[in-house]
Amino acid sequence: TRAGKLLGHASTANRKDIRNAVEANAAAKGWSKTTGHLRAQILYYIAENLSARDEEFAARINHLTGARSGAAEVQEAIQPLFKWAAWADKHDHRAKPVPMRGTALAMNEPVGNIGILCDDARPLMGLIEPMAPAIAMGNRTTLIASEPFPLAATDFYQVLDTSDVPGGVVNILTGNHAELAPHMAAHAGLDAVWSFSSTDLSEIIEQASAATLKRTWVNNGATRDWPTSTWLAQSTEIKTVWIPYGE
Repeated sequence: TRAGKLLGHASTANRKDIRNAVEANAAAKGWSKTTGHLRAQILYYIAENLSARDEEFAARINHLTGARSGAAEVQEAIQPLFKWAAWADKHDHRAKPVPMRGTALAMNEPVGNIGILCDDARPLMGLIEPMAPAIAMGNRTTLIASEPFPLAATDFYQVLDTSDVPGGVVNILTGNHAELAPHMAAHAGLDAVWSFSSTDLSEIIEQASAATLKRTWVNNGATRDWPTSTWLAQSTEIKTVWIPYGE
C-alpha cells in the first residue's frame, strides 16, 4: 500500500510468461468463431459478478492506492462491461454499393490475439476498459496489469473464472511494463499491441512491431478518453466480400 503495509504478492512476469500466454490465446481461437450473442451473455455475466463483489474490489483499490476512489472506479469499470455486451452482436458487417452490378459486404472480423499494456493509475478500470471491447469483438487478450497496483487485476481472475470465460481468452500478467513491452511487440503470435501504460513505450512498441507487421495502438504516455468508434475500429479488421449479380 501507499502506507507501506503488505497486502499480497504479485509475480514478476518475464518473456517466457508472455510466450505461455500467447500460446493460451492461440489455443482459444474458437472464441473468435462464437456468436455475438454468446459473447454478450458472458460479458453480462462478468458485469453481474463484478457488481456482486463491488465493495470488496472498492476496498482493495482504496488499500492499494491510498485514495478513497475505489467505489467510483468499480462502478466506472462495470459500465463498459454492460456497454460492450450490448455491442457484441451489433458490429458484424455492412452492405456497400460498388461501381458494378453487384454489392460488397464489409465483414468486421476480430483482429486475433491482442497484447495490452494497461493504464497504471486505474488498477481495475485500466484493465477492463480495453479488455471488454477486445473480447466483445471476438479477440483473445494478454494484458499486462497496472505495474504499481497489480492486485486488483489478479483478484479479477476470480470474476472471470465464475463468468464462463473460456480458458485462454483473457490472460493477465503482472510485472514491469518497460521490460515486457519489447518482448510483447516482437512476438509473432500477437496480431496487435495496445499500450495505455503511464510509461511512454510507444516508440519501442512501434519499432519492435514492424518486423512482424503487427498493428499498434499507442498513447505516447498520455491518458485519453477514446470514443466507441475507435474501440470498434481497433478491435476489428475488415474483410470485403464481393457479390456480383446479373440483370
